[in-house]
Amino acid sequence: MNETSAAVGKARDQFLAMVDGVRPELHRYCARLTGSVIEGEDIVQDTLAKAFYALSLTPDVPTLKPWLFRIAHNTALDFLKSHGRKYTDASDTLDEIATFDDRPDPAVVRAALAKFVSLPVIQRSAVILKDVLGHSLEETAQTMGTTIMAVKSALVRGRANLREQEADDKGAPVPRAELDRYATLFNARDWDGVRALIGDDCKLDLVSKNRRRGKEVGLYFGNYEKADVSVRVGRLDGELVLAAYVAKAEAPAYFILLEWENGRVANIRDFRYVPYIAREAAFEVLQ
Repeated sequence: MNETSAAVGKARDQFLAMVDGVRPELHRYCARLTGSVIEGEDIVQDTLAKAFYALSLTPDVPTLKPWLFRIAHNTALDFLKSHGRKYTDASDTLDEIATFDDRPDPAVVRAALAKFVSLPVIQRSAVILKDVLGHSLEETAQTMGTTIMAVKSALVRGRANLREQEADDKGAPVPRAELDRYATLFNARDWDGVRALIGDDCKLDLVSKNRRRGKEVGLYFGNYEKADVSVRVGRLDGELVLAAYVAKAEAPAYFILLEWENGRVANIRDFRYVPYIAREAAFEVLQ
């Protein structure tokens, strides 16, 4: 590694340490905007990459939390627009504002992750920031780039809509048999058997840590040889995944996503280093 690469790596580590306390809250916001803990983490990663680059261009460090939320908000809107998700402009209809209550709506706070995606994005953003994350009206308006009046209107609409919505029920595109086989070999510590399931050009994303490809992916399992971790097949946001349990805990600590091609693993996304995802997840263990 040359001096430039070392300096960039050190700066990145310092930046990640600086934003570490904000990341779980950013994820709560992005996960509810997208309706997926996985897509939410993708947006957080993109947000941090943009922020790191922006900091390299200016000598001044902005107020961290509102700045990151503003970047995350815009990044999420771009993502949702590109995927054809619901989007409407904020409005400030006086009839709606007249019924506004500044207290968080308990129905919003309790709402399952999937319920938020039924809302237009402006309503979704307002209820998440104000009722779920506890931001003030001023902070919410700043993040959304709109007025306090428009935020109040979005809150009234969003709260009413959430109380009427049913949670989405998604399918499970990943083949169950392959996941069961992988989990069985993993839990038996048959690492040769696990490696035999890995495609020659497999990609590994150890989220927020590093990425590998091809033969280097085989080295990844060395981290698990001495770790007291077992995996179980389950459903996360409607998608079949592996849940990782540390030291026989009752709840999963994190998740691993596998993509398959022709019976072999083509892509691994391991969320070991972003455990806050597990706290946000609507996870169902499958028998």
